[in-house]
Amino acid sequence: MSDNHLGDLPPVGEVDHTASLSVHIGSLYINDEYSDVSLIVEGIRLPGHKVILAARSEYFRALLFGGMRESQQTEIELKGTSLTAFKALLKYVYTGHLILGNRKEELILDILGLAHKYGFEELEHSISEYLKAILNIKNVCMIYDMASLYHLVSLADVCCSFIDRHALDIINHESFLMLSAAALKEMISRDSFCAPEVDIFKAVCEWTQHNSSVEAREILAAIRLPLMTLPDLLNVVRPTGLVHPDTILDAIKAKTESRDMDLKYRGYLMPDENVASPKHGAQVLHGELRSSLLDGDVQNYDMERGFTRHPIDDNNGQGILVKLGMQCIVNHMRMLLWDKDVRSYSYYIEVSMDQEDWIRVVDNTRYLCRSWQNLYFNTRVVRYIRIVGTHNTVNRVFHVVSFECMFTNQRFALEQGLIVPFANVATIKASACVIEGVSRSRNALINGDTENYDWDSGYTCHQLGSGAIVVQLAQPYLLDSMRLLLWDCDDRSYSFYIEVSTDQQNWHLVADRKDQECRSWQTVYFQKQPVVFIRIVGTHNTANEVFHCVHFECPAQIPLPSDVVNLHESETVESEDQVTDEASKSWLVASAKTSESSHSFV
Repeated sequence: MSDNHLGDLPPVGEVDHTASLSVHIGSLYINDEYSDVSLIVEGIRLPGHKVILAARSEYFRALLFGGMRESQQTEIELKGTSLTAFKALLKYVYTGHLILGNRKEELILDILGLAHKYGFEELEHSISEYLKAILNIKNVCMIYDMASLYHLVSLADVCCSFIDRHALDIINHESFLMLSAAALKEMISRDSFCAPEVDIFKAVCEWTQHNSSVEAREILAAIRLPLMTLPDLLNVVRPTGLVHPDTILDAIKAKTESRDMDLKYRGYLMPDENVASPKHGAQVLHGELRSSLLDGDVQNYDMERGFTRHPIDDNNGQGILVKLGMQCIVNHMRMLLWDKDVRSYSYYIEVSMDQEDWIRVVDNTRYLCRSWQNLYFNTRVVRYIRIVGTHNTVNRVFHVVSFECMFTNQRFALEQGLIVPFANVATIKASACVIEGVSRSRNALINGDTENYDWDSGYTCHQLGSGAIVVQLAQPYLLDSMRLLLWDCDDRSYSFYIEVSTDQQNWHLVADRKDQECRSWQTVYFQKQPVVFIRIVGTHNTANEVFHCVHFECPAQIPLPSDVVNLHESETVESEDQVTDEASKSWLVASAKTSESSHSFV
């Protein structure tokens, strides 16, 4: 006996004859032997076995054993059922096996309908996955119609994505005429169904002629007449008689009187795909050193190269102008501001469809921002993007290393035009940094490590009565909480207060614990407000003259009870206070000597 054959055997002590079981039960398919019920489909009698049907389907279990009239009958007629499709389903019932690849799509959809009707969820899922793989211009309308009818969300979503990418081809294909009224209305109502409105109207006109018995008023109402040109409204829409003259006049009025950005545009939808990319036809129209902005290189930049810029003064608000290759649905941008020193910038971003009407989607003119900007805004259809710098803390030039624009389904919350973060944004990954405070590692306070600290490392500190610990977030966030871990390797306690600011000029007190003895984890809640800078000032330490903080986060990430951080157990060390005090003082001296005061210019 070969090794391969041995490998096919079940483990010792286990008997596995499922293959022969399937064969034996499968042999009962359309077999009069032991049959106790007949299923009548299109006048044809198909012998069945109640126990097998009931075991495989809750529908048949209720029908045959649920006390219904059919449970007393030996013949049951299944009306409105395709014989070919039902025989395929019945074979699946008896064998658990069904080949789809050699069947016509219409038959597969009939089988899908029966699988849905009789509650075969696994088969329904498998057929849906197969249909996703074979989508094309010819069959997508038919499949989408079925997916919508049976509320197959996953399949419908894939169909919609395909339809969005091929909208113009689909409305010009004959299969478009076979859509149900409900599916057609849903399709053309989507913002992402991006085809010229006049072509959509013509396709709907043809559909109404082909489906003359169907009331088309609601479908016609889904067409966005203000997006058409005046000649199209007068020479294409008006002669059909399908749209009331007053509706056409309203469309003309909306087109001429409304701001361009108020019109309900259609746009291409490419979730999580950067559409501000040369591969999608995007280009930089205004700005100096344009080639760098969209090249995707976020590593190779310095004081001479790797960025796009514009002068802050005498720029006439032109800023850096990006034109997308097509009108796109977007709600998210990522932008890397030049960050090779400690400078910060202020800026705003506007979007447009025609370069005449502009909508400001990001306004960070009152805030100091640095490094990566992670920006969200209400979903819009966009063709042009204008980035305008208004301030640079070092000179009068605005520099951007990289820019991305996309649509995301990622959850986000906006208030007052600012992001209300769910996760901790005071992290190195989120481009936050510690700009004041002494530590062996510059950003130890925000590196996320709440376990590895001792008498000599793992914390950030400042001398009481002098200085502070200051964290700068990459951009403004709307915050109402924060959490910090005070050094707690012994029984000492601290007093402190915390202030926040957006510009390092105006500070607001959010926590006053100067008269409290605090130790270990501290959670602070305050009135929700914009925050860029956080200043933590120690006022007392029961052990020495230095304030030590191990970890800082905002908003506060309160752990579940099972995840509560284990506090460090006290250790017996000779002269603990002296060790910590001396180490802290040595860091303070070193920091004073190496304090960054670079004023290099880009």
